[in-house]
Amino acid sequence: MKTQSRRHELFISAEVIAELSRPSYRQSREALAFATGPGFLELTDEVLGLAQLLIDEKAMPGPLEGDAVHVAAATFYRMDYLMTWNVKHLANPNKRLHLTTVCLRVGLAPPAIITPINLWETDNE
Repeated sequence: MKTQSRRHELFISAEVIAELSRPSYRQSREALAFATGPGFLELTDEVLGLAQLLIDEKAMPGPLEGDAVHVAAATFYRMDYLMTWNVKHLANPNKRLHLTTVCLRVGLAPPAIITPINLWETDNE
């Protein structure tokens, strides 16, 4: 991951920090230490509004936290990639068309949602 972070500009949001800070997250200390380096995406009313739209349109599950907020922030700030291990809701190719359709209706294109392995493969092509 450190090698990849030299090739890409990394960003996180307060939602990432909130998830990493949960007592149930097993490697919280290590993850939070890594999270101090990337740039920060502000969770504005526009970002939260987009997240709510994704939930309302059933492109992402509710409540207004987690997956929907991650996608909304990455989309609003025009990130190239959203990296995740969450294949159920985020890096799920079956959700891509629905997610893209909802975002394009408001004039935004969602990022490529990939796993760390996909990013490594993309960089080595």
